[in-house]
Amino acid sequence: MPVAVYILGLAVFALGTSEFMLSGLLPPIADDMDVSIPRAGLLISAFAIGMVVGAPLLAVATLRLPRRTTLITLITVFGLGQVAGALAPTYEILFASRVISAFACAGFWAVGAAVAIAMVPVNQRARAMAVMIGGLSIANVLGVPAGAFLGDNFGWRSAFWAVGAASAIALVGVLTLIPRIPLPAEKPRLKQELAIYRDRQVWLSIAITALAAGGVFCAFSYLSPLLTDVAGLDKGWVPTVLGLFGAGALLGTAIGGRIADAHLFGVLLSGIVASTVFLVALALFSGTAAVAISLSFLLGVSAFYTAPALNARMFNVAGAAPTLAGATTTAAFNLGNTGGPWLGGTVIDLKLGYASTAWAGAAMTAIAIAAVTVSLRLHRRTPSRVVTTSSAEATRQEPSLQGP
Repeated sequence: MPVAVYILGLAVFALGTSEFMLSGLLPPIADDMDVSIPRAGLLISAFAIGMVVGAPLLAVATLRLPRRTTLITLITVFGLGQVAGALAPTYEILFASRVISAFACAGFWAVGAAVAIAMVPVNQRARAMAVMIGGLSIANVLGVPAGAFLGDNFGWRSAFWAVGAASAIALVGVLTLIPRIPLPAEKPRLKQELAIYRDRQVWLSIAITALAAGGVFCAFSYLSPLLTDVAGLDKGWVPTVLGLFGAGALLGTAIGGRIADAHLFGVLLSGIVASTVFLVALALFSGTAAVAISLSFLLGVSAFYTAPALNARMFNVAGAAPTLAGATTTAAFNLGNTGGPWLGGTVIDLKLGYASTAWAGAAMTAIAIAAVTVSLRLHRRTPSRVVTTSSAEATRQEPSLQGP
């Protein structure tokens, strides 16, 4: 695996920590900003909305720009967004800082994913994406619990400062280890890339990704109050349980990345079915602390076990437009990360309790299972067009991988 893929995974660690750390910071943010926990939860949706809108917009805007320069600019803007969040005097400014950070994060994911995919042959796409997603998993193992610990002991703003510092380290890695890349001789054509949206399999992949991610994060976004108010755990347990979710995510990514290239639909079906079962169990037994803790770990496994397959599937059906394929996958995940927390906040506002977020999440993943089944039937009838270029051919086609 090229070293640049691991550098991208390192940057994703900072991005992922910022994206998910609010799940352990909602109570102190709500208290400090004098808002309800569901309204504080909208900060998670704000980031996701920024990702949904920012991914395709920035992918189009940077289509003809040098990849290295684009990555440097985006990680810099992202870091500045974390500083703005740490200094935010009001909820509205904090909300805006989340959206700006999300735009930069989305662009980095879209461009970075296209670079990672183009570096490897088609039968290693899921593994390459697993390296990048591994950065996200490690963020859940280390970054998110660390953010919760910092928030509990030094105030929630300290977590934003820490992510800003991590972004600076990632910037150094991009500057020093990703080569300077010239503009391509033949400019990418937007019309050709946009043609992928005529394929119904692309839209099915968007729906599956959004529903699978949204179902899990419908419950995960409110895991902190569920653990303390329903399971009866002390708030000091929250970073530990978030760390267990992250450990499960890391394990799931490693397993899914290894087998998804050979058994893509098998991974999708088994992983989403498992998430549905775990969410139903969490809804039924969240009052028992040991069960809630165990299910948090298992949800991390099942959610991230499917992630490499979800990414690889999109690149398989939209291989003719790698930059927009990466942007579309990013947007799809964050459609789920927008809808999930919103749905969770809605059922909480309806006085159905924190455990009801797991029921709502299970409904989303159940629909995702149906969508995977439809996609599989269509695939068997008319197999998707998969780009089968070698790594060297991909390098010639993707200018971002040329030498300095």
